[in-house]
Formats: sequence, C-alpha cells, structure tokens
Amino acid sequence: MQHVTAMAQVSDVAAIQLGIDGTVLGIFATRVEGAEVMDHPADVGVVIEGVVVLEDLASVSLAIALLFGLTYAFNLSYPPKFRYTFEVIQKLFLELDANKLSHKVQALKTKLFSELE
Repeated sequence: MQHVTAMAQVSDVAAIQLGIDGTVLGIFATRVEGAEVMDHPADVGVVIEGVVVLEDLASVSLAIALLFGLTYAFNLSYPPKFRYTFEVIQKLFLELDANKLSHKVQALKTKLFSELE
C-alpha cells in the first residue's frame, strides 16, 4: 500500500484511480497527455485513505498546505515511511512546532543553513 503519491502525465484513468485507491495520505497532480513539464497540472488534489477529499486545487503548494491542515483537523498521524519528510515540511518550511526537531531533521537543518553562509 502506498503512503504518499504524486502522479504526473498519466492518460489512463484506471491507473490514476488505482494509485489513489492505494494512497493512505498524499497529494496528486495530473497533466493532460502531451503536456510539458513546466505546464500547470490539469488537476491537483488531496487524498486521505484512498478517497479524494479535495480536487481542482490551484497548485501543488496549496495542496501540501491543505494536506497539513487536514492532518491536524482530523488528528491523523504521518505515515511512518514518510515521517521525516512530513517533519521537514512541517517544522522547517511551515515553521510549526519548529523548536522540537528530531536528530535527523536537526542535522539536515544545520547542513542547509551552513551551506547558506
């Protein structure tokens, strides 16, 4: 079972639905067939437990922000496989509960900020 899914340039609707059905928590972005990489997605949405809960969103960044909002609103836990990915987004990018970092995320933060100097 997939935990986080991002799909791009899939013309087979059945394949898209199969990916969504197997997603516990994630976002999706679909493109029309033949679209360029820099083209805006045809659809962007949020999936929770195999159900599209939001769709036709304006951007992937909005979908990520809404995914975090829904995670908090429904008191969902992050998928264990992607725990650190979600923690980096939450604590480094969104600066939510940023004073409590795991050792791995603290090491990444230190490395990122040291390279800025």
